[in-house]
Amino acid sequence: MANAGDRSPTLAFWRTIIRLDRSKFNSNWMALRNAIATAAPLAVGIAVGHASGAVAVTTGALNVSYSDGVDPYTQRARRMLTWSFLGAFAVFTGSVTGSVAWASLLVTAIWAFVAGIALSISSRAGDLGLNTLVALIVFGARGALSPKGALIASALVLSGGLLQTGFALLFWPGQRRRPESRAVGYAYLKLAQELDPDSGPQAATPLNAEPANQFQEIVDALGREHSLEGERYRLLFDQTDRIRMSVYVLQRLKAELQHAGMKEGEPSQDGPVFVDRVFKKSSELLALIGQSLLAETPMPEQPQALMELNAMTEAAQEYRKTGANALGSDLAAAMDALAGQLRAAASLAANATPQGLEKFVRQEYSLSWRLQIRSWIGTLRANLYPGSSAFRHALRLAVCVPLAELISRSISWERSYWIPMTVAIVLKPDFTTTFSRGVLRLAGTFLGLALATLLYHVIPESPLRELFLVGAFTFVLRRFGPANYGIFSIAISGLIVFLLAAIGVSPREAVWLRALNTGIGGIFALLAYAVWPTWERTQIAEMIADLIDASREYFHEVMENFGRAEQIAETALDEKRRAWRRARSNLEASVDRVLAEPGTQPRQAQLLTSILASADAAAHAMLGLEAGLVQGSVHARPPELDQFARDVEFTLYFLSQALRGSSVAAAALPKLREDYRRMQNARAAFGPQSEFVLIETDRLTVALNTLREQVIRYLEEQAQKTQATP
Repeated sequence: MANAGDRSPTLAFWRTIIRLDRSKFNSNWMALRNAIATAAPLAVGIAVGHASGAVAVTTGALNVSYSDGVDPYTQRARRMLTWSFLGAFAVFTGSVTGSVAWASLLVTAIWAFVAGIALSISSRAGDLGLNTLVALIVFGARGALSPKGALIASALVLSGGLLQTGFALLFWPGQRRRPESRAVGYAYLKLAQELDPDSGPQAATPLNAEPANQFQEIVDALGREHSLEGERYRLLFDQTDRIRMSVYVLQRLKAELQHAGMKEGEPSQDGPVFVDRVFKKSSELLALIGQSLLAETPMPEQPQALMELNAMTEAAQEYRKTGANALGSDLAAAMDALAGQLRAAASLAANATPQGLEKFVRQEYSLSWRLQIRSWIGTLRANLYPGSSAFRHALRLAVCVPLAELISRSISWERSYWIPMTVAIVLKPDFTTTFSRGVLRLAGTFLGLALATLLYHVIPESPLRELFLVGAFTFVLRRFGPANYGIFSIAISGLIVFLLAAIGVSPREAVWLRALNTGIGGIFALLAYAVWPTWERTQIAEMIADLIDASREYFHEVMENFGRAEQIAETALDEKRRAWRRARSNLEASVDRVLAEPGTQPRQAQLLTSILASADAAAHAMLGLEAGLVQGSVHARPPELDQFARDVEFTLYFLSQALRGSSVAAAALPKLREDYRRMQNARAAFGPQSEFVLIETDRLTVALNTLREQVIRYLEEQAQKTQATP
């Protein structure tokens, strides 16, 4: 996320438009298989003289290609099959109701509303809604077919979707766990580079091989695995977080050792140097684990790096027994925790299931299908009110798309359905995405049509010309389209021209009509949004509140584990930590959209980025407290810590409720600094090895006091703006 101080909203908007997000590039293989599955039906249709039916099959394959991914095969199969069958249903519905104006408009309005509100569930659900809405519009514009004709059309589209699904799952039998193995392997290589950027061959490994959004899909999908092998990858991935926390403890101890100046000749001799050696060997071991996962080959159960780490751990433990130095003892405990986590990761990577894994296999990381559906319904119900951005977006679509369709029906142009189709594609819940997509859709369409015209005249006429260009444009569409909507628009425009050419429509006619209708639809969508906009700045308070709530729940889980005699509840901690990270990513994206909106003042932008930074600082202090749990040095939970924990949770609860409109007085907030002083006075009650509690609670106190001031100032400024608005 760019800093608010180095850009204006206008500059931020144009950066959004021209930005090429390389992390969203699809792989060459995915783009190639999508292109082959899209072009193959066209080749068969042209060969047997049934180009029209082949174009319908190609359309189905193209639509389902948008749902392809690199996530686990089981999840990919469910998603692509869902797209295939719902897309066929949309084609059937549109074909049956096409010539009855009132029925077509009613169905379009309902479908548009459902597609819009589905965004509240997930972006994937929103994409499915939009994709099927476009299919409904396109096939509805062809005029009503008999039930038999509609069924044939939907069957052709379904066959294309199933063909695309088959290509995506082609290597499932031989590479059943390849997506999971690659994702977790890259996570270990990334962690290895974080510990020692210059060590070993892993420094040359391209860690951006998996797009960030697809990587997250794989990680989320691991939570829905209940097999032993799926659980193995889940545990491997979760172990990276625990290793990071142990590294965090060692980094803090390294700083303390530098300050204290350890004596020569001790196992933590040159204490900082010892820690650096630990990091180097840990990096080597993590790289071996990552490379073995990428190659899908078991690593040796006792690699050299692990044996050296074990030897270093034993040396530190021997020194710990002497009790000569408290810092050295802390270092030995932290080293022991890190070595144990690395041994567990190496054991999992070597296909040796550790003792106790069976208990984890049965733990549920996700909701059952019945509960998941209930969750979706609950999400939809929660967004069925005018203040919800998803509801406003759904209502905007339900009004604008049928209105655009009515306009298209009232004119006699060919393929005027591009008008409502463009409106459906351009309209988004927020200003930045809507206007950037509108600009890119128009510019990309004109550039794509110009490119298609040039290629049509440059490439010699032959039966293979349309086939080759359809495949080439599909490849570009799927390889580079996700990185920038302008590239997507260029590719899809050229693709449609040559699909129409395959059924005998003159490219000159297709270019002119598409340019005209797309231009009308794009301008209509932008004007409609301008009349009834949804500003991200009206939603940002709720996003901040969500992050604060996630922080409070994470902190509560951390404190629940303090002083526990039994094993730390690692699964619950992992879940709360991941929830915080999701909320943090959502807020960061929301702040970026606010910064790109017109009318955003520099002071407001700076305040929002400062709130995000303070929330991060608070969460990192909580992470430090959890890292102490991993070290296993907490043996007591005095009442002073309990009071501090209650006051922290109350402060976070107050801030989230204030952001949601509560009028509780800020003066009623507890004094966290006074709580901290009481803990300082009772430091003996924490035990001899729990100094980190005071360090991290001090950081947490500073971060929350700062966050409280920033949130209150933000709310006061918002209230002043509301009062000043006539």
